[in-house]
Amino acid sequence: MDSVSSSEFLIQQYLDKNAFTSLLGMDFKRLEPGVVTYQLTVLPKHLATPGFVHGGVLTTLLDATMGAGAMSLVAEEWKVVSTIEMNVNFLKPGLISQILTAQSEVVRKGKGVIFMKASLRNQENAILAVASGSFYPFDASKAGYINN
Repeated sequence: MDSVSSSEFLIQQYLDKNAFTSLLGMDFKRLEPGVVTYQLTVLPKHLATPGFVHGGVLTTLLDATMGAGAMSLVAEEWKVVSTIEMNVNFLKPGLISQILTAQSEVVRKGKGVIFMKASLRNQENAILAVASGSFYPFDASKAGYINN
C-alpha cells in the first residue's frame, strides 16, 4: 500500500471507529493535509440550556477538527495523534438549528509535537469560538488500528 492510500486508509479507520463524533452527529471533510472540517447541525440533544449549545459540544468540534487535521499530517507514517493541551475562547453562543463548522489550520509541525488552531463558525459565517492546541503523534497500532 503506498503512502497516500495508507494515509487515506488510516483516516477512514479513524472516522469509522470514532464513536463520540458519531454520537454527536459530526460530519468530516478533508480539504488538504492539515486542513479539515467537522460540521454539526445543532439539535436539542446538543443544548445545555433551552437556548444555547453546551460548551463541551463546541469544544469537541474544535478538538476533533484540530486532531484530525494534525493526524492528516502524519497518517502516511501510520501515526495518529493525542491532544496534549488545548485552549478555547467562546465568543458567541451556538443556537438550535444552526449549522456549525469547525476548520483546522496548521501552526507548526514540529518533530515531536504538532501545533494547530481552529475556528468555529455558524452558517452566517459568524465566529462562535476559536481554539489552539498541541498534539502528540504516535504509532497508530498502539491505539488499536490495523495496518493492512
